Amino acid sequence: MATGYDDAVSASGEWEETARGHGVSRQGELLELPEPGQRTVTVAGVHNPVARVLLDSPVPHLDRTFDYLVPAAMAQQALPGTRVMVRFGEQEMRGWIWERGSTTTHIGRLSALRRVVSDLPVLPEGSRRLIEAVASRSCGTRSDVVRLAVPARHATTEKAERNKGPLDLATWEPLSSSDHGWQPYDGGEEFLKRLAHGEAPRAVWSALPAPQQRPPATCSAGDDGSSVPAVSPWQLCLAQAVQATLASSRSAVIVVATTHQAETLAARLRHNLEGEPVVVLSAEHGPARRYRAFLALLLGRARVVVGTRAAAFAPVHRLGLAVVWDDGDNRLEEPHAPYCHARTVLALRSTLESAGLLIGGFTRSVEAHSLVEQGWCQNLAAPRHVVRAAVPRVEVPGPAELDREGASGAARIPSLAHRALRSALQDGPVLVQVPRAGYAPLVACARCRTAAHCTVCGGPLAMDQRGRTSCRWCARTVGQWDCPECGGHGLRMATVGSTRTGEELGRAFPGVPVVVSGAREAHGVIDEVDGTPRLVVATPGAEPVAEGGYRAILLLDGGALSSRPDLGAASEALRQWSNAVVLAAPSARVVLLGGPDPVAAQALLRWDQAGFARRDLLERAELHLPPAWRVARLDGPARGVESLLAQADADGFEVLGPVTPPPVRGQATSGAVRALVRAPLSRGKALATMLGLRLRDRSAHREEPVRVELDPTRLW
Repeated sequence: MATGYDDAVSASGEWEETARGHGVSRQGELLELPEPGQRTVTVAGVHNPVARVLLDSPVPHLDRTFDYLVPAAMAQQALPGTRVMVRFGEQEMRGWIWERGSTTTHIGRLSALRRVVSDLPVLPEGSRRLIEAVASRSCGTRSDVVRLAVPARHATTEKAERNKGPLDLATWEPLSSSDHGWQPYDGGEEFLKRLAHGEAPRAVWSALPAPQQRPPATCSAGDDGSSVPAVSPWQLCLAQAVQATLASSRSAVIVVATTHQAETLAARLRHNLEGEPVVVLSAEHGPARRYRAFLALLLGRARVVVGTRAAAFAPVHRLGLAVVWDDGDNRLEEPHAPYCHARTVLALRSTLESAGLLIGGFTRSVEAHSLVEQGWCQNLAAPRHVVRAAVPRVEVPGPAELDREGASGAARIPSLAHRALRSALQDGPVLVQVPRAGYAPLVACARCRTAAHCTVCGGPLAMDQRGRTSCRWCARTVGQWDCPECGGHGLRMATVGSTRTGEELGRAFPGVPVVVSGAREAHGVIDEVDGTPRLVVATPGAEPVAEGGYRAILLLDGGALSSRPDLGAASEALRQWSNAVVLAAPSARVVLLGGPDPVAAQALLRWDQAGFARRDLLERAELHLPPAWRVARLDGPARGVESLLAQADADGFEVLGPVTPPPVRGQATSGAVRALVRAPLSRGKALATMLGLRLRDRSAHREEPVRVELDPTRLW
């Protein structure tokens, strides 16, 4: 049964038809006959002299190959997958040779290739197939996908890397059953065995929380010679899965959300896989370093790569295992066309290349769990008694408990939380997670409590430590502000950020060091803290690792995080809470405050993220929302959106809208509208195909463009 991502990958096998007693031709022979209008092109001394070139253009109706003549002087350099320059109309354009052939449908004389930028095939056949699959599924153009898959060329680096000799890669043996950390998981040992035997298992892995430990020895974490930080058990499990893959003489691709995570994990893999090159592929490393890592994989000098979302396209040889860690992190989603998620790319790639797939994390995204429910992936989790023994105690004070605290029970940090922090600070550090960064991220009218917004762009107003008010979107400083509701001029803090929280806790616990970690802080994100008593205030994703684990964790403003009017807000809140809980010591107390979503809070109490994802998936199926259904969000001028909706309705798809969307950060309202088109999974490919054809048609007729995003994380 083909379900899930299998539906997006067309079969490549050749169908044959035979009839007993009759000379019926094979289907493959019929397909090889020239199409009407085709003619054969010959060039002396050149095999397949027609280069089918994909232009480097995001224009939808140019998302096709154009035929060019390969001169005899370029016959050995102009190979499929190479960069070339061609003449298109009145200008020179860059492109990639998609394939070579001997026929063309072009009526006139073929233009010759202008030059070959580099004879290095940066788009091997496997990459081209993956790019086509991703573009087809996401209703995008292949050139947009190529932009994600292939870094910009760095000529000096390319010359230096090509002059290097080949490397002798090590031969690995499978791990014995007593040497790996997958034993607590049901099906973990079988997963490793299948990887070692060259098979392609697919699994969604719920990793166990466990305290981090210092490595017995240090190893290089990068070019600067830094040492390996604290060791996480999930990193050891990934290293063992990679070793099992290497034992079958195959490669591994691991995708994480940030460059720092990639470098840390690569350091751990180098330590465990001593002698095996591990490449880090990230756009933050700059053109030369990124292209050097890309070439090391392309030329077969490395079999293991760890990187950010673009590393899902890494050109490794014989892919055996594709891994995405913490797939619910929105940083794994491409913000530009074709808006593909790293999880989607790796799932497609595992099908195309018959490779294993591992989607792991401490929590469970509803998209990953949908693959388990479809039977496309197996569930890889530990038994409940093992989970209960590994998870710290989580508390969610209810109304009765808060009422017993008296007046302080209504405070943002009630007295029971103060007592928990004071007790834990006697033993070591404590963590306070705050959803918002800054001092006062939102301010409101001091008289009527109406939220204050910028009069220029409509963005929310914020206040800093000096009392200055500015817009969070356009950064304009606000002097005199007039409330549109009551005419008042005064402002008050509507929400409290991490900086203000650290300031308040510093006054409540005099003499205790306070550390604030966050991307907006002057010192940025702090990676680690020692085991001495201190208060650590951090935003989600910026929590430092504490030596020996935090003795207590306080999760503030749970309602602000889990009750936002966004699709998957509660699931995202559960993910961020779970990632903070795993940093606690086994005996620590975890207190969740701020009126959190009760269902998400109960899932955290039971540490049942998979159960929460299952419930969320059922609700989305009833509402016809992704990932239970495929949904396309259309943004653009009213006439263009209505035209696409009319075509979708005629084809039997569900349509919602159009409506006026909410203002976009940093953009003024332009009269655009928004609509949704929905289809069951069985018709998901038909929906993407229909929208792709209509976008090409609109582009060819020079009509106003409509932005189409399939399976968006934000619907309105």
